[in-house]
Amino acid sequence: MTNAIIKGSLGAIARASNKSIAETFASADCIIIIDTSGSMQSKDSRDDRSRYDVACEELANIQNSMPGKIAVLAFSDSVIFCPNGQPYNFGGSTDLASALKYARVADVPGMRFILISDGEPNDEKHALSEARLYKNRIDVIYVGPELEQSGRDFLNRLANTTGGKYVTVDRAKELAASVERLLLDAGV
Repeated sequence: MTNAIIKGSLGAIARASNKSIAETFASADCIIIIDTSGSMQSKDSRDDRSRYDVACEELANIQNSMPGKIAVLAFSDSVIFCPNGQPYNFGGSTDLASALKYARVADVPGMRFILISDGEPNDEKHALSEARLYKNRIDVIYVGPELEQSGRDFLNRLANTTGGKYVTVDRAKELAASVERLLLDAGV
């Protein structure tokens, strides 16, 4: 995908309504925190495409079906807010603790958080410490290989730490449906 503005993203809504990104962000119901580390480039997803490419396609579908309701944060070694709806492809490692710290500014009543990742963070203990500071739950979608147990176990612990749900998706193939189910379960 390119750096085009995804239909239904906060950036697209801001442009169409002649509002600022901040104004459109105020209407968002969910922040999707997506891992864009190097392992997301593994080409083991739908049609032999990378997990990242399939995740981007699925996120575009979600934003199109829920216009203006989804904010996207991408993370690896750094964290970035992606108002155009397209997760920035960092590569690199998995600094989940920094991503959770960054997103926590939006941890206000009613906000939903969904973490999408395929692996282990740089520092599990620090990531869990950051997660414990959340008032809202963090739902987790695991998009890595089925046989990778340690990453799955960690993400399940993180979801349990915050009272969130844990979902497994085979390498981002059914990501949109899983995110929509999580959001509908909460009445978003």
